[in-house]
Amino acid sequence: MEQFLQEAKAASRVLSLLSGRQKNALLREMAEALRANTMSIIEENAKDMRSARINKLSSALQDRLLLDEGRIDAMATAIEEIAALKEPVGRVLDGWITEEGLKIEKVSVPIGVVGIIYESRPNVTSDTAALCFKSANVCVLKGGKEAEHSNQIIASVLRSVLRKHELPEALISLLPDSSREGVTQLIKMDKYVDLIVPRGGEGLIRYVSENATVPVVKHDKGQCHTYIDKEAKIDDAIAIAINAKVQRPGVCNAMETLLVDEAVAAEILPQLKRAFDAEGTELKGCEETQRIITVNNVSNEDFDTEYLANILNIRVVKGVEGAIEHIIRFGSGHSEAIVTQNIITAELFLNSIDAAAVYVNASTRFTDGGAFGFGAEVGISTNKLHARGPMGIEGLTTYKFKIYGSGQIR
Repeated sequence: MEQFLQEAKAASRVLSLLSGRQKNALLREMAEALRANTMSIIEENAKDMRSARINKLSSALQDRLLLDEGRIDAMATAIEEIAALKEPVGRVLDGWITEEGLKIEKVSVPIGVVGIIYESRPNVTSDTAALCFKSANVCVLKGGKEAEHSNQIIASVLRSVLRKHELPEALISLLPDSSREGVTQLIKMDKYVDLIVPRGGEGLIRYVSENATVPVVKHDKGQCHTYIDKEAKIDDAIAIAINAKVQRPGVCNAMETLLVDEAVAAEILPQLKRAFDAEGTELKGCEETQRIITVNNVSNEDFDTEYLANILNIRVVKGVEGAIEHIIRFGSGHSEAIVTQNIITAELFLNSIDAAAVYVNASTRFTDGGAFGFGAEVGISTNKLHARGPMGIEGLTTYKFKIYGSGQIR
């Protein structure tokens, strides 16, 4: 492990010397290489899909795992979009001259070696590799066992472009020891690794956070809520709620709990139930919800569960204050939404909720690097320091001060 990470650290110095034009050209080649190897990628992904069915992974997790021609093309397009972003490294963020005549510049620089630990989604391999490459960071990738074949072929295709241009393949690396012990080693190698980004289940996040000596940017569970206010447009509220839950239930920005103002609960809940029944959603509700519609009982444990499946909690609350109180107790700091036509209520919600993304009259499903215009993302950070929300190019840089003098002493 130490030798492997030494090579990664050494490769970071090579990458830091490439120009923006060179990096962009290589990224575009990587995108074309993915397209050219579409059938090989699909064949390897099919092995993972067979294992997923044998191991009875949920339909939502199988959806996250599946690669087809459209998704592979989308991966290639994401790399091209990353290549088209403005150069993140070497930007002068600030500058001034001191009383002593020192010229100081605050300049963006790469973080160095970034370890990314993730589950299920093989497109994360290409997205994060491209984001790290664009920002001149070496990436050490540790995907989940369920996507092992897919991740290996994607990384191999990207590394073939590096090999063609006689660049170190260590610039895009898969962790050689993918066991729990290998992860434990990686997150303690602060001599060689500069940042760890875990994205996945609650257990993974907790384990990395509690055991790492390398700095960690957490991409924690998405305990997302949508609150329907008494002054919401009913049709908009139903459309937003349906989209937030069922469009892709197995992703972190999908809604897990729907909060409804008691003033409109009797009117809107029957309409919501018909809409969710049509989508095959399993509904769980509080006592007040059960007095209006027939649903299973919901518990506090349910309110704290990220289902990643087509299951939804419903709770009737006392206005916006009740919604805020619930979210403060059960939210994970990911994405929260309010549906209302009252601007004062909307601003109260926006200012009271402590989350990475807070929406008015829109679905939480938009919390995404691509949807935010970042090209792609390393993940959705629930940290408050360094990076928060969709973590794109800028989240993969830090800064240093360059000081120009003319003989000054202190």
